[in-house]
Amino acid sequence: MVEEKFFANRERLTLALTSDCAEKLQAGIKANGQATFLVSGGSSPEPVYKALSRRPLPWQQINVALVDERWVEKDEAGSNHAFIANSLLQNEAAEAPFLGMKNPAATPAAGEADCERAYRELPQPFDVCVLGMGNDGHTASFFPYAEGLDEALDPASGKLCKAITAKQSAVTGAHTERMTLTLAAILQAKEIKLLITGEEKLKVYREALLGDDEQEMPVRSILKQGLKPVTVYWAP
Repeated sequence: MVEEKFFANRERLTLALTSDCAEKLQAGIKANGQATFLVSGGSSPEPVYKALSRRPLPWQQINVALVDERWVEKDEAGSNHAFIANSLLQNEAAEAPFLGMKNPAATPAAGEADCERAYRELPQPFDVCVLGMGNDGHTASFFPYAEGLDEALDPASGKLCKAITAKQSAVTGAHTERMTLTLAAILQAKEIKLLITGEEKLKVYREALLGDDEQEMPVRSILKQGLKPVTVYWAP
């Protein structure tokens, strides 16, 4: 159940995805008095977050929470917490409640239970989940053949958060210890939006559609799960 929204340029993609997210978040607020917005790091969604930050939405009723995080402090390079704070939580969106994943525990495994408890406090089902994809076929912190990946991809696990230790690569960089939402958590979102840009990632995406090995290309767990529709946004 994959819907493709392909655009001639990134400006049109940004406008469309910004408007789609805003509409769904407003619908969640209208239905439940509040909404939950799950957000990923990365350069591709940054223009969307900056555009959303200028939308006059009732941001105090929109709970923003991370999809995944490197186990680094907020002032260290690579922190998704800092990235979201500096891109989305500005302007009109500065007052939005924000839940990060990094906690005082020394490792993601040690911090998993506290992260789980924190995420259980979010209003569910989640309203919108924005995902990206790497050239290695990962999404969230579902990295190929990572330690903890099997449990993270179990749709029946009942868990929201999972510690992951990725195999170091050019994509992971030095930060292989991660916390991620599980597939079960992502599938609780009413709207799952996968954002990719560029010809290389389009090629990776099409390769993912052709195969079934989720360990090799974990983004397949999202694209081929058959339980919730996924909208793929792409531009050159």
